[in-house]
Amino acid sequence: MNLLVQREPSSLGATYGKLFVDGVYECETLEDVVREISGQPVELWKIQNETAIPEGRYRVVLSDSVHFGGRLTPLLLEVPGFTGVRIHCGNDEFDTDGCLLVGTNRRTLTTAEGQTLPEIAICAPAYAVLFSKIQSAISAGQEVWITFANAG
Repeated sequence: MNLLVQREPSSLGATYGKLFVDGVYECETLEDVVREISGQPVELWKIQNETAIPEGRYRVVLSDSVHFGGRLTPLLLEVPGFTGVRIHCGNDEFDTDGCLLVGTNRRTLTTAEGQTLPEIAICAPAYAVLFSKIQSAISAGQEVWITFANAG
């Protein structure tokens, strides 16, 4: 199974994208800001818990997550300069910590201070459908891969 995250340009502190499963649109995504500088080592541009996953292709497995109470969640392997990168539910940049959030709808929230924040909504149903597809593929002996493609 091949997943593709087609990113849009980062704005307002986050990055929207669209996730495709074997070429078919699946759901919306939200990540931290893309800070990657092509050809430069990750440690020169990464800001801990505030940086999107580097562009590239990564194997996806299912593993228990301590952060999510021991629940089985999709884990991305061998992401340069990152550890514990997962696909999970969440609504805004504060929920990502460098992971990929999935949901059905995009929205913006205006804080009491007038700041506009990108958000993603209806996360649990989108995540449940995607998780089921990943779990079924792995149970059938298939490898699951995810590719992150930056805008432009």
